[in-house]
Amino acid sequence: MTNTTTARLLLGLLCSPLAFAQNAGRELHSYARHQDTLELRTGDGRYLIKPYSAQVVETTFIPNGEQYDPASHAVVLAPVDVGATLTAGERQISFATPGLTVVVERKPFRISYLYKGKPLVAEKGGYARADKLESIEFALDGDEALYGAGARAAGMNRRGQRFQLYNRADYGYGKRSMLLNYTMPLALSSKKYALHFDNPQVGWLDFDSRRDGTLRYEAIGGRKTYQVVAGDSWADVMANYTALTGRQPLPPRWAFGNFASRFGYRTEQETRAVVERFAQEKIPLDAVVLDLFWFGKEVKGTMGNLAWDRDSFPNAERMMADFRKRGVKTVLITEPFVLTTSQRWGEAVQRQALATDGAGKPATYDFYFGNTGLVDLYRPEGREWFWNIYKELKAGGVAGWWGDLGEPEVHPSWVQHGPDGAKRGADQVHNIYGHDWARLVAEGYRKDFPNERPFILMRAGYSGSQRFGMIPWSGDVGRSWGGLQSQVEIALQMGMQGLAYMHSDLGGFAGPMLDDELYVRWLQYGVFQPIFRPHAQSDVAPEPVFRSERAKVLAREAVWLRYAMLPYNYTLAFDNSQTGMPLMRPILFEEDEATAMATSYLWGRDFLVSPVVEPGATRQEVHFPVKDSVWFDFHTGAQHRGGITEVIKPVDAHIPVYVRAGAFVPMAKVVQSTRDYSARQIDLHYYHHPSVAAGEGRMYDDDGETADAYAKGRYEIVRFASRHAAGRLEISLRTETGKAQSPQERGFALKVHNVAARPRAVTVDGRPVRFGWNGRQGMLEVALAPRRQPAAQVVITL
Repeated sequence: MTNTTTARLLLGLLCSPLAFAQNAGRELHSYARHQDTLELRTGDGRYLIKPYSAQVVETTFIPNGEQYDPASHAVVLAPVDVGATLTAGERQISFATPGLTVVVERKPFRISYLYKGKPLVAEKGGYARADKLESIEFALDGDEALYGAGARAAGMNRRGQRFQLYNRADYGYGKRSMLLNYTMPLALSSKKYALHFDNPQVGWLDFDSRRDGTLRYEAIGGRKTYQVVAGDSWADVMANYTALTGRQPLPPRWAFGNFASRFGYRTEQETRAVVERFAQEKIPLDAVVLDLFWFGKEVKGTMGNLAWDRDSFPNAERMMADFRKRGVKTVLITEPFVLTTSQRWGEAVQRQALATDGAGKPATYDFYFGNTGLVDLYRPEGREWFWNIYKELKAGGVAGWWGDLGEPEVHPSWVQHGPDGAKRGADQVHNIYGHDWARLVAEGYRKDFPNERPFILMRAGYSGSQRFGMIPWSGDVGRSWGGLQSQVEIALQMGMQGLAYMHSDLGGFAGPMLDDELYVRWLQYGVFQPIFRPHAQSDVAPEPVFRSERAKVLAREAVWLRYAMLPYNYTLAFDNSQTGMPLMRPILFEEDEATAMATSYLWGRDFLVSPVVEPGATRQEVHFPVKDSVWFDFHTGAQHRGGITEVIKPVDAHIPVYVRAGAFVPMAKVVQSTRDYSARQIDLHYYHHPSVAAGEGRMYDDDGETADAYAKGRYEIVRFASRHAAGRLEISLRTETGKAQSPQERGFALKVHNVAARPRAVTVDGRPVRFGWNGRQGMLEVALAPRRQPAAQVVITL
């Protein structure tokens, strides 16, 4: 970057709304460059500024008298040499990567960030300490929308609110909840940048609650470190943030199927009967989830047993083996609490597996389930003891894990964690407890079961928990319309923050409300959320097989559609593992003006979903994004123009769902479980419109269970492309096969939508072929015979 260019950037910054003095008494005393790190010294401490890439820069402030703490629980990206340049002037210095530029005003001291020459964000009040909290302030533009701070139901644009950073359950919440199980010190801006405050300690994130244009991060102590993440698009921001904190590994394929779950199945006989009922009703099923009755007959007094209650489950291993033969996996709940009345209490104390009090004894206190201790994940004895329990249960046939109460739900500040000489208080580790619990399971699998993908369902975590394969859910939501109304926002926000598998207990969890309309609408929405898992208190059955006949029929249709969508959904999951783009995406990703919209969302790139969240709805507003685009009703084929909002009439059978013109949607035959799933014969839907000159898509496939299958070369990707011009539509397929993969034989039934008149001719690889055309539906069908590594060129003369 030339001195002239830098001068222009600085002049632009001084004239921008971000040009606020931080503190008139602070000034830059000296600076020095140490390889790719810039060190700044002020009267009250020193700053370390370090690029991770051209789009990610980290800034750390170390007050006088404190030592630098390099440990991050969130960051996994290794910094690289990006060729940063240091330019010094009389009033400022700049430290520039090819993307981000850090500008430092000498006096009064101020740090600002530009991205490709445009002002992005700037420290405002800088670092301060007051009222037992340390803070860092940033200046905001007047029209800047803010997102983040973890899982909340507080409105899509969260500016104007102050959020506590303390993971805590909100039992039975509805349309609004300011504090839930999963908080994160992360802010994202409509200007396409993120600020991640790299410190898990308890605190607050203030999104301009005082309406003075200030973003403020506050914590009780710990690192004064943050990363600025920028990008040209939202896809760039997602990619850069998840490169920094880690990407979600691809879950096992069965995780995208249907779950049977409730609080809870009390006996082996009851559990077997439920699984059999799904088969009888022809409702697909891939997993059964056992709540706390698997280790105890009562809700209270038995938590921490973590071993089969042989009175209730006398042949648990045989039961799980029988389920596996039917393609049904078994998932067990576990909690980190060990009650003093549990069978393992003495063992846990002897093994020194528990958190302690100030005297070094196991910390005990009362909560809903009894008098308890807490597994200490911060000492090796606790980790080893806990993992060996998982390892033993897995050897018996358990396929997945549900980690509950992992905030932890009750966690007094006086509780101490870690080995002697390195103790940390509860408030220092509270927000990373669920994160490190997921780490324990993920690392255990990598060590002892390296070829298997773990299934880790948890409701609390921290920035970067996605890299452990954590699948979060939104807690004990009320079984109400308000509870349903909050779920899209929660899932969208968490997807923007890296946790792309946030989902809800379908149908709602808390309360005895029996409302079949609510239940069906929630399941219909669930088809287009990452995990399909009805779950609730047992006073009203959450499983579709026990609902009214009408509700059961509609629920079955939703489950069937979920299974038919497996090729598309599994490809979305693969894309997320490679790029960090969430499965559920806000309209904001397509239209900058949609800063507060959460009534509709994108499922991948090509589906627009508008859940029905009002009882008896007879009208619904649907906004179709992107001017001049075209969207097709997924169920009727009706066309809608992008860039406008329409009022549509919902129907009982499904929620409003639309497909973008130019999209390829691979779909499969419905099976009773993903054990029987096959991608060897696929219905490939292409949504043609004359306005679309070219389209593309792909389908990812592997064995559904091997860990790191893509990296190991055990996969196939079939790529689709379309070109349309002068009355000629060309559709091509080509296959990429991994180096360790044997080519699979695949056939496709190509279904081209919106073909208004019978084509004059259709050829495949230059040879005329027979085809079917349905004039009423405007549907052209062409069979592409099965072959290994399918590649074909279909030419349709319209």
